[in-house]
Amino acid sequence: MDRRWLPLNALRAFEAVGRHQSFTAAAQSLRVTQSAVSRHVITLEALLGVPLFERRPHQLTLTEAGAALLPVVTKAFDRIETALGDVVSDAGVRRRTLRVRMPPTFAHQFAVEIVREFRRDWPDLNLEVESPHGVGPAGRDADLSLVYSKPQVTDDVADLMWMVRLTVLCHPELLRRRPAESLAALIRDNELLHVRLENEPRYMLWQQFVQQSGLGEIDVGRGQVFDTAILAAQYAMSGEGVALLDQHLFQGEIEGARLIAPFDVALENGYGYFLHIHPEDLGDPAVMAFRSWLIRRFGGAAEPETAPLQRGRLRRVETG
Repeated sequence: MDRRWLPLNALRAFEAVGRHQSFTAAAQSLRVTQSAVSRHVITLEALLGVPLFERRPHQLTLTEAGAALLPVVTKAFDRIETALGDVVSDAGVRRRTLRVRMPPTFAHQFAVEIVREFRRDWPDLNLEVESPHGVGPAGRDADLSLVYSKPQVTDDVADLMWMVRLTVLCHPELLRRRPAESLAALIRDNELLHVRLENEPRYMLWQQFVQQSGLGEIDVGRGQVFDTAILAAQYAMSGEGVALLDQHLFQGEIEGARLIAPFDVALENGYGYFLHIHPEDLGDPAVMAFRSWLIRRFGGAAEPETAPLQRGRLRRVETG
C-alpha cells in the first residue's frame, strides 16, 4: 500500500478500539463519537478485506488479523509520539528514545551499566528500560528485547548473547558453618533455593542438575522458591541456602567472593540470553546502533572457564 494513501485516522481508531477492547472507551479516549470510531474501523476492514474484530453481544475480541496488526500500529504511534515529544522537549534537537526490554535479573545486573556506557558512546540516543517477568518470546511493543529462553523459531531476528551455565553457588559463611565433603552432601544437607521458570515445575532446575550430575536419589522438593534469580542470589548472599545460578550473570558476585562455587559442576539446560529485534526494524539506524553495540558488549561472551576452583572461587574470565 502506497503510504500516501495510508488511512491514518482509521488506524488510530482501530488502535484505540484494540487497546480498550471497546468502541465506547475508544471514542472517549479520542474525544469523538462512537459512530465515528465504528465508521473508521469498518472503512479499514473494507480496505484490508478482512475483519479485525469479532463483534458479539457485550463482547469484542480481535481476530487473528487484528491481533497481528494491533502491536505494529501501536508501536508505530508510540514512535511518532516519542519522536514528537523529544523534538519539543529538546527545543528542536531530536533525541531518539529506544524502548528496551530486559528480564528482571538481567536488568538488575546490567541495566545501569548498559545505559551509562551506551549513552557515553551514543549521547543522542536515550534508552527506556522495562523489565517484565516471564520467559520469551519477545514483546512486540519494544524496539529491542533481551529474552531468556531456549533457542526458538520466531519472526524476530535473534542474536545470542550467551548460553546459560547454572552452577551451585552459596555464601562463604555457609561453608564455614557446615563444610561439605561432596557435592551430594552440600545439596542434601542445606536449604535449596529454587528459581521458578514460567510454565515449568518449580523444582525443575535442581532435578535436572541432580540427574545430570549423577548424584543419585536426593530430595530436591524442599527449600525456598523465588520468581527471579536475583532474589535467590540475594538470599544466598545473606548466608542461607545454596542456589543454581548462571556463572556469567553473577560473575561480579563470584569475583567479589560474595558467592562462591564449592564444586566445579555446571548444568547446561539449553537456555540462553538472546537479543530480539523485529525484521522491519533492520533499517532503523538507532535500533541497529544499539544492536551492534550490545553484540560487541555481550555477544559471543565466552562461557566461564571451568578450571579447578581454588578457595571456592571461579577463575576470572575476560569477555569481549
